[in-house]
Amino acid sequence: MITSTCRSFIPNEYGADFSVFPERARELGTMYVEAEDKVTLGRANDISFVRVSYVLGIIYNSKSGHTQLKWRHVRGDQGRLSGEASTNTMVNLYEAGALDKSFIRTIAVSISSFPNRLQTWIVKTSFNRVRR
Repeated sequence: MITSTCRSFIPNEYGADFSVFPERARELGTMYVEAEDKVTLGRANDISFVRVSYVLGIIYNSKSGHTQLKWRHVRGDQGRLSGEASTNTMVNLYEAGALDKSFIRTIAVSISSFPNRLQTWIVKTSFNRVRR
């Protein structure tokens, strides 16, 4: 979430802390973290930064409305990501390590078949939990 929303302005003291997550109000495109424990640390622009322990779920809806994703903890460091994602979001998920190369290769065929069409992907996959 940090990669696609606030990497350019996240306060330095939060950037290296993997327990800090961004949150944003629904009308601006939802970013919400469900956790056993959560403390609001501060705000920058339209983003609140929270420190969490034991993430149970994450809800992300882009400002454009092209991406609606939910991540749910399954067990250990595993989770399940589901929803619809734009191509840009898929790139961000890959860069963050949330999607692996085999999944990207699978959808690359579809992208090359329809290069001028806005792509929305139905994402249902399990992956190792990404810290942010």
